[in-house]
Amino acid sequence: MAVEDRVRELAGEVRPLDENAVARARERHLTLTKPPGSLGRLEEIGARLAGMAGVVPPPVPWSPAVVVCAGDHGVLARGVSPWPREVTAAMVGNFCAGGAAVNAIARSVGARISVLDVGVATELERHPLLRAAKKRAGTDDLSRGPAMGREDAARAVMSGAGIAGELIESGVDLLVTGDMGIANTTPAAALISAFTGRPPEQTTGRGTGIDDETFELKVRVVEEALRLHEPDTTDPLGTLAALGGLEHAAIAGIILTGAVYEVPVVLDGVVSNSSALVARTLAPESVGYTIAGHLSVEPGATAALEYLGLEPVLDLRMRLGEGTGGLLAVPVVQAAARVLGEMATMEEAGIG
Repeated sequence: MAVEDRVRELAGEVRPLDENAVARARERHLTLTKPPGSLGRLEEIGARLAGMAGVVPPPVPWSPAVVVCAGDHGVLARGVSPWPREVTAAMVGNFCAGGAAVNAIARSVGARISVLDVGVATELERHPLLRAAKKRAGTDDLSRGPAMGREDAARAVMSGAGIAGELIESGVDLLVTGDMGIANTTPAAALISAFTGRPPEQTTGRGTGIDDETFELKVRVVEEALRLHEPDTTDPLGTLAALGGLEHAAIAGIILTGAVYEVPVVLDGVVSNSSALVARTLAPESVGYTIAGHLSVEPGATAALEYLGLEPVLDLRMRLGEGTGGLLAVPVVQAAARVLGEMATMEEAGIG
């Protein structure tokens, strides 16, 4: 089977949320020992978890895992970031050594960590936390031609799908998407503009903290890429290949696989948000299995989440990536499930 057909087959396996379970969860909330609606958005998160699992109360996800997908980007040559390409590989080494923010936060919420090399330009040393799934040594410059071929994009999607499936089969019941790739917010902005129709000045941010001159250049690069490719978003793989990154593709595969297994996928920042747009176009029901972990300060994150109809759990003014913001939302997601399963009803508590 051609790899594109495998992606379409995976997307075709995504089923809609169980709306009956969502309704029953909301009804159960009305019977619990609290004023109706007093737990705010926690109640809606719990109802969505019930819809994902198809049972009320939903199971508490006690075995979370974050997958940090890493790749490099040819568009860096345009000067959209002051950081050199080699930082991507150095940070992958830091993840494997346990010294990054994602490691510290993963330990704090009890999540395991996996790193997926789906396109780091530097050859990496083997490590137990590192999965080698390199499809190519980074992408090409998306402002001068396609970032990658369609088959490259499809293979990267299936690499993300593969590691997500293995984690779930091993007992993981909640996935968090993470990313690492110098210059990867530029393809994220291009994807978000393509899928939402927002202009680049509304989707492009300062990434690692670029100055005004570099920011203006970055906006122009995204504009050039959109003019060059005139992306047809009814062809999500084509749009991904033209504008995206290998890690964006892998995250889309993680989202699709989580949806197939009916496992919640907590999105991190703007890169994950842009990948969710790809996944949604491949399988519209996949968005039902995603939870926006936090609101990145990157403007594209707001544009993407509004288009997806997702409200972020947290807003901590973060923009690091790696899965850090998504991981911080894990205890909230767990609490939403526990409330539905462990709170007493009015009748059980003897309250009239």
